[in-house]
Amino acid sequence: MSATHTAEFEHVIHTANIWLKAVSEALGTEDRHLAHRVLRTWLHTLRDRLTVDAAANFAAQLPELLRGVYYDGWVPSSVPVKYDRTAFVNRFAQEAMVSTEAVPRIVPAVTDTVRGRLSPGQLDRAMEQLPHGVRTLFEPAPVSA
Repeated sequence: MSATHTAEFEHVIHTANIWLKAVSEALGTEDRHLAHRVLRTWLHTLRDRLTVDAAANFAAQLPELLRGVYYDGWVPSSVPVKYDRTAFVNRFAQEAMVSTEAVPRIVPAVTDTVRGRLSPGQLDRAMEQLPHGVRTLFEPAPVSA
C-alpha cells in the first residue's frame, strides 16, 4: 500500500475514533467497546426503521468507516422494519448488551453526539420517519426547572 493510501486509511480510522470518543464522553465512560456497541446499535436501529432512500441519504453523511458499520448486515428488501417503543427498547438493549432501563439514557446521548457531527437538519429528516413513540426515545429528556 502506498504512503498516500496508508495516510488516507489512517485518517478514516482517526475520524471513527473521534466519534467513538465523543460517544464515550456522552455516556460518561472510558469503555470504547461499549461506545462501539451502542453507536453501532443506534445506527442499525435507526437504519432499519427508515426507507431505503432515507437510509441511503442518512448514510451519505457518515464518515467512511462508520458508513460501513451502518450498512453491515443491512437487508434493504426488509425495511422499514415496523416496531413500537417497547420493541425498539428491547432490540436496542439486546444488540447493545445494555439493560432496557439504560436505553432511554443512552439513545439521546448518542443522538446528540451524532447530531453534532452531521450537516444541520440531516438527522432531523431521518427522525421524521420514525413513529412518535420511537422518535421521543432519541430526544433528550426535558430539563426540569
